[in-house]
Amino acid sequence: MSMVVGILALAMAAIGVYVVYKAIRRRGALMAWARSEGLMFDPGKDRGLKVRFGQFECLRRGHSQYAYNRIWGEWHGREFLGFDYHYETGHGRDRRMYTFSAAILSSSVPLKPLFIRPEGLLDKVTEFFGYDDIDFESAEFSRKFYVRSPDKRWAYDVIHPRTMEFLLRMPMFTIKLDGDYVIVYRSRQFKPEEFAAAGAVAEGILDRLPDYLVRELAGQG
Repeated sequence: MSMVVGILALAMAAIGVYVVYKAIRRRGALMAWARSEGLMFDPGKDRGLKVRFGQFECLRRGHSQYAYNRIWGEWHGREFLGFDYHYETGHGRDRRMYTFSAAILSSSVPLKPLFIRPEGLLDKVTEFFGYDDIDFESAEFSRKFYVRSPDKRWAYDVIHPRTMEFLLRMPMFTIKLDGDYVIVYRSRQFKPEEFAAAGAVAEGILDRLPDYLVRELAGQG
């Protein structure tokens, strides 16, 4: 029995060392990417994002939330913030820990709520029961993306044919526009280069806002 316990202890120690090694490697890779883009990097915890960006539900999930491995600065003329995010659900034996990555890009005009994500099988089921998302002229776009907004006209203004074409050729993320920011994320951690891809998706949506819409939004700011 003591041999079994010893083997298990060694296995747990090895797993712990590997986890620490992976975390150190990740920090190094993210720091290198941040420097290559002229951005700042801080591996420390920041528990304030759920307040600063409270409009984004993904930052309010569960409890014990904090961002870490933060990358920030001016990126292509806009405020950029990339980070890994930690949150927990349940307590005791039911406690579960989750991590994901996100990038937030600032907008020069105020944005109304708009949610875009890859469409899944569950969406097909709910659609059958009448809980439909917003559909677009592009059958391919409507098939691949789930879109929700309290203002359909806003959704159609933002997601016009050029933006649909852009999103169809870019890597797929979950995207939320609201207030002065766009957040782009996945349910897992990004590779360093995926922070650039996420930023490019947010940038592409903002750069393709129609001129008439930008003028209208600027007047509301």
